[in-house]
Amino acid sequence: MEVNKAKGGGSYSLSYPILARSNYTAWALKMKVVMQAQGVWSAIELSDPKVTVEEKADKADKVALAKADKVALAMIYQGIPEDVLLSISNKKTAKKSWDMIKTLCQGADRAKKARIQTLKSEFEMLSMNDNEQIEDFHLRMNGLVTNIRALGEVMEESYVVKKLLRAVPAKFVQITSTLEQFGDMETMTVEEAVGSLKAHEERVKGKTNTKEQQLMLTEEEWMRRKGDEKKLLLTREEWMKRRSGDERAMKQRGRGKFDKSTI
Repeated sequence: MEVNKAKGGGSYSLSYPILARSNYTAWALKMKVVMQAQGVWSAIELSDPKVTVEEKADKADKVALAKADKVALAMIYQGIPEDVLLSISNKKTAKKSWDMIKTLCQGADRAKKARIQTLKSEFEMLSMNDNEQIEDFHLRMNGLVTNIRALGEVMEESYVVKKLLRAVPAKFVQITSTLEQFGDMETMTVEEAVGSLKAHEERVKGKTNTKEQQLMLTEEEWMRRKGDEKKLLLTREEWMKRRSGDERAMKQRGRGKFDKSTI
């Protein structure tokens, strides 16, 4: 912060904005105004190659311009973090430092946009597995949404809700159709949609457990009947023995004799 005297005898203070990876545009606007207020913006403006020598001579002489350049460079150093300062430390003028900062930040901005596009593609391809719980899928989806929003991309709540209803498997078709037909998709929150899907999941799960219990009862009854009837299946030795007994009984019938013990 620097204190300056106003024409009326009072004083005013100017604070230097701090550059971050996501605020270059706002930082550049603020720094320009601060430099203009200090009377050193000419170090940036007049160093532009497009400005002719005559224009430079009309606006400021070389000595005043050199002094303004040092003051502007010092002000730039006050408003940038250390990692950026080390990157531009070899630039000897305020103009070169200013341009270098612009290049660094715009390059980071392009990388950020590419990362956003990658995450949005993953978001669009996201789908819930048949054996996955709705809570686990919500955590996966929310992680992507959080990362996208953290990069500065706007994702409306309604957009995320619609994607959620499209991404769930067919077993949720009844509840998703109900939500889409009777719910307000523009005001519904993700938490509300997840709550409805979770309730439907619990109901379906309860019905499945009941069917399994009924099936187990049937198996128990079958096992009990199997015990009452001794054995439903015979080993090879038992089957051969019974077959031999049946053959002897048939021979005895053929000779007119009938042995009831073989029945």
